[in-house]
Amino acid sequence: MPHSQTSAHRDSLVGARLARGASPWLLPTVATAAVSLVRARRSGVAKAVAVPATALAAGMLWFFRDPEREIASGRVISPADGVVQSIMPWKDGRTRVAIFMSPLNVHVNRAPLSGTVTSVEHIPGGFVPAFNKESENNERVVWHFDTELGDIEMIQIAGAVARRIVPYIPEGTKVEQGDRIGLIRFGSRVDIYLPEGVEVAVEVGQKTVAGVTRIDRD
Repeated sequence: MPHSQTSAHRDSLVGARLARGASPWLLPTVATAAVSLVRARRSGVAKAVAVPATALAAGMLWFFRDPEREIASGRVISPADGVVQSIMPWKDGRTRVAIFMSPLNVHVNRAPLSGTVTSVEHIPGGFVPAFNKESENNERVVWHFDTELGDIEMIQIAGAVARRIVPYIPEGTKVEQGDRIGLIRFGSRVDIYLPEGVEVAVEVGQKTVAGVTRIDRD
């Protein structure tokens, strides 16, 4: 049985691995916390640093968690944990589903369908908050997948804090539905474009779980 959305949102660090691409942020934070804790008994400065450093390290470990998921069935599944921010018909007949990811969400993104990655394009841009309409001009990575539904476009968008998108796989890679494909550091957004004729199954304000929540309807 696939995990329910409720159980998936209780992802913990127990049994979870850490996301690839986390080390530039995580290692210095954990090292600072460890050193300050060791020195705290003999140094008032170290003691003062130890509490916030340890709290920050714990927060980083939580943010960069990458739990295992039992992938749900369905033609299109959510590529991201978060909340559906908007559902917008596009001029070419496609429907864009935008998912906002808060800093509390798992930030590893997954393939919405099985297929072949035909394009991974990094586009420089700004860093306004991901919930802002102008975030469409933010730093982003545009993915295209050749799937049984045809070309599927997915966009990872950096936010005000998320200044780095880390793709895990290159163009030409064959992926299975639910495979990990990349990481966005801190709050951000993921857009997926459903082909013309594919009905959306989610609603604005609904929580999604990467690899678990179905995006389309039969």
